[in-house]
Amino acid sequence: MSEAVVDDIVAVLPPLLQSLEALAFIARHLNPPDFDRVMEAAGSPDQALRAERPRLAEWPEEFSGIRTSLETASDAALAAFTGLREVQNGNGDLIAVFRALRHAPRAQEALYPLAAKLPPVSSFFLDPALREDAGLLARLAGPANEDTGIQHDHNEPGSRGGFSLYVPEYYTPDRAWPLVMALHGGSGNGRGFLWSWLRDARSHGAIVIAPTATGSTWSLMGEDTDSANLVRILDTVRGRWNIDPDRMLLTGMSDGGTFCYVSGLERASPFTHLAPVSATFHPLMAEMADAERLRGLPVFLVHGRLDWMFPVQVARQTRQLLSAAGADVTYRELDDLSHTYPREINAEILNWLRGGR
Repeated sequence: MSEAVVDDIVAVLPPLLQSLEALAFIARHLNPPDFDRVMEAAGSPDQALRAERPRLAEWPEEFSGIRTSLETASDAALAAFTGLREVQNGNGDLIAVFRALRHAPRAQEALYPLAAKLPPVSSFFLDPALREDAGLLARLAGPANEDTGIQHDHNEPGSRGGFSLYVPEYYTPDRAWPLVMALHGGSGNGRGFLWSWLRDARSHGAIVIAPTATGSTWSLMGEDTDSANLVRILDTVRGRWNIDPDRMLLTGMSDGGTFCYVSGLERASPFTHLAPVSATFHPLMAEMADAERLRGLPVFLVHGRLDWMFPVQVARQTRQLLSAAGADVTYRELDDLSHTYPREINAEILNWLRGGR
């Protein structure tokens, strides 16, 4: 690699990674009354990224793949900050904030192919607690095994009913692997929500499926067109990779978390564990759920004390109802969590999942 190209990468990569970390911070701590404070705490790494972005313009053709990844990731990160700054300046609302933050997973998707080439990128896509773990780094140092990494099945932006998948690059079929099926929130899609889990799956060794609802959101009312699709997707994945039949988690955020209850409490559900996050729950769900299914069912319930969409009292009541019905409930109430996804809980959920039923 030419010295000039290396210099450009060294200049662009730190503000790009810092911008993505800042966007993750904003997404995690987003609470409408605190928006300005959160933006101030996130800082302005986008300013440095914007200043260095022109360095990517004129590279030799042989480095076009790396350049394209960095350009696309940088442009997506800058687009996110542009949208957020507009709201910060009084031009927009909460919907505009969510729209701006949708650029963040697009930036990560563009950047991820460089994890195999650039150590700082690989480190970014690891649990911070494991970035110096010699065993993990050794597993990631070799070439990716066949049929691993990120894959998409009929899950292009705007499509419905498909799924995105991540299989750790060091996957081998000689042992069974835990599986996480992660359901996006209302109006979201699996291709974007995959990035809520990829860092932890890559770090801790789990296969993640991120499906997209068949409709605008999950089948919370009326005909359930999603449960059968989830089973179809699960069967497809189990047919290609060695999945641990005792460690198959259904989790989700907001509407996706609520659908964990709707689908996961059915007698026929193939999932062994449930982990609804920032979800709502109607008492009738507990009454209508299959009693045998509920008995001893491991449920990891996560909710924020600041949740403005589904008040925390709902989660506290849900804990009581499910426990009374015989479920094995683990409850985490996060004091600083609003109606957002707390990615820091993933490692604990995976450790709980590995503990078995």
